[in-house]
Amino acid sequence: MRVRLGVLDIGSNTVHLLVVDAHFGGHPTPMSSTKATLRLAEKIEKHGALSAAGAQQLTSTVAEFTEIATTSGCEQVMAFATSAVRDATNCDQVLADVETATGVEVSVLSGTDEARLTALAVRRWYGWSAGRIVDLDIGGGSLELSNGVDEEPDVALSLPLGAGRLTREWLHDDPPGRRRVNVLRDWLDAELAPAAARIRDAGAPDLAAGTSKTFRSLARLTGAAPSSAGPRVKRTLTASGLRQLIAFISRMTASDRAELEGVSSDRAGQLVAGALVAEAAMRALSLDSLEICPWALREGVILRRLDTSAGQD
Repeated sequence: MRVRLGVLDIGSNTVHLLVVDAHFGGHPTPMSSTKATLRLAEKIEKHGALSAAGAQQLTSTVAEFTEIATTSGCEQVMAFATSAVRDATNCDQVLADVETATGVEVSVLSGTDEARLTALAVRRWYGWSAGRIVDLDIGGGSLELSNGVDEEPDVALSLPLGAGRLTREWLHDDPPGRRRVNVLRDWLDAELAPAAARIRDAGAPDLAAGTSKTFRSLARLTGAAPSSAGPRVKRTLTASGLRQLIAFISRMTASDRAELEGVSSDRAGQLVAGALVAEAAMRALSLDSLEICPWALREGVILRRLDTSAGQD
């Protein structure tokens, strides 16, 4: 039976409502997409709590987006929060207040859950013939990695190496200095080494994939087809192309990067950090190229919901 579902993704940078028509065993069909840039990660105070202003913004946005989902005919709104809310010391209180005000229960996904659900979406997109898949996903607060041959990956990891987090912690100048970029490169190599060893030990991939807006933007900037070409066009990001791109964008200001095709103004500031994380992860895993998968965490949440419902019938 076909159902209309709303997926409310509360991330470090944006809150994103995706409305889809879906049924078990079928391809979820996007019906509408609504985004708001809240930058919740930047509203975490020194003692680790999400600020009152940030919490109020979140509550009002959830209320607004829930109304959109209701008027769109959604039978259910599946709301989840990732790194920024997960890391806040007042996470439980903030989400309790959101539920009281809006009636929406927001689940908090662990980093490992993010990696597992994204791996599920990637597996369903490419199918069994893809063999062993390694997937990389760069968010605002964290980097997820997985490796497996099944819908449940053999290894699923999350590291606090998101593009927004590293921009705030490392790249204070605009544009960042060459020395700072090189220091961050070396630091990323050290931080990634243990996780990369676990991913490699699980087995050599038949397919390496990249998911998330960061990877889509990087691929577009290195010559991949624009989003207007549709999701089924093959898009690839190469290590050599990425290195050349970093040399180019790291000398630009954020406002200049925002003028580049495929780069949104709200993400231009963290593009260099995202590119450096992508480069370091590919280097750590000895990957010469990645295929860009159009499905990621939101689709994984939808697919898991459909699987669970089918199992209860």
